[in-house]
Amino acid sequence: METIAIAPSPAWSWLSTAGRLVLGGVWIVAGISKITDLDGSVRAVRAYRILPEIAAQMVGAGLPAVELLLGALLLVGAGVRACAVVSAALMVVYMIGIASAWVRGLQIDCGCFGGGGALAAGSRPTYGWELTRDAALLALAVLLARWPAGPLAVDRLLAGRARLVQEEENAR
Repeated sequence: METIAIAPSPAWSWLSTAGRLVLGGVWIVAGISKITDLDGSVRAVRAYRILPEIAAQMVGAGLPAVELLLGALLLVGAGVRACAVVSAALMVVYMIGIASAWVRGLQIDCGCFGGGGALAAGSRPTYGWELTRDAALLALAVLLARWPAGPLAVDRLLAGRARLVQEEENAR
């Protein structure tokens, strides 16, 4: 039995591209804000009080590079499906961390875009907003994982080139 793939509408292709650019841009902004202050990034991870100290240091130091890589790949449209799946997984982890801090009554800045750690006296956490934002980004990542195709993407150029090679081989 042969299955027939239904191509997404042109409108969806452009929405997919916009979503890819938004998600990639968020990762770039988050990664830049952390990589310029790795001590702050480690402090933010440590503030959640979930990981042992050595793991908090490793995650805090490594996370900005992962975010920058995801952002760059999404912006150029390379490996969109894989980047979307990793993005979705990270959003779930971030949401669990934020919800855990909220439930445990921690008064911390999420550190999502730099900073992080204990809040100053009189400041209140914005966990509800952070969870809502991350849920929207999670939904976007899931949609991109399901429908990654879009114009202006390296993946599309590579797929077109692969299709041409296949057609040439079939013609021989």
